[in-house]
Amino acid sequence: MPSVRFRLNGVETVVDADPDASLLAILRGKLGLTGPHFGCGANECGACNVIVGDHAVASCDTPLWSVVDKDVTTIEGLGRPEQPHPLQRAFIAEQALQCGYCVSGILMSAAALLMQNPNPTSTEVKAALDRNLCRCGSHNRMVRAVLRAAAEMAAP
Repeated sequence: MPSVRFRLNGVETVVDADPDASLLAILRGKLGLTGPHFGCGANECGACNVIVGDHAVASCDTPLWSVVDKDVTTIEGLGRPEQPHPLQRAFIAEQALQCGYCVSGILMSAAALLMQNPNPTSTEVKAALDRNLCRCGSHNRMVRAVLRAAAEMAAP
């Protein structure tokens, strides 16, 4: 197996794996991360979203070779238990978590949005989260949480 090198949550990572394997399979399998979830396997639900560079991508259909020498961030790298990311705090404060299956992908989509646009409108948040499916009906609370986190991150 060839070695594939990338930065995972800020740490240089080398994986001996098939470069055509999905990033999700490597993250959950060889690397043992449980944050990105398998949902549809077809880039339709967002449960597996991670950030590559500053864009949210569906790791289920992202080949490993495409992240060589790139920064990959999963929910495990977004914040720490002792210091959650503002998005994580806002999702808790706004009660935007229900079953939790979709939340890591939604948080990654929201984090990518805030990396690109630190002061989004409600419409921009909705557009950024549009590809993330949530069956629990928390959409309005999620939008409020993203706007709340953006405001917190902008405050001095």
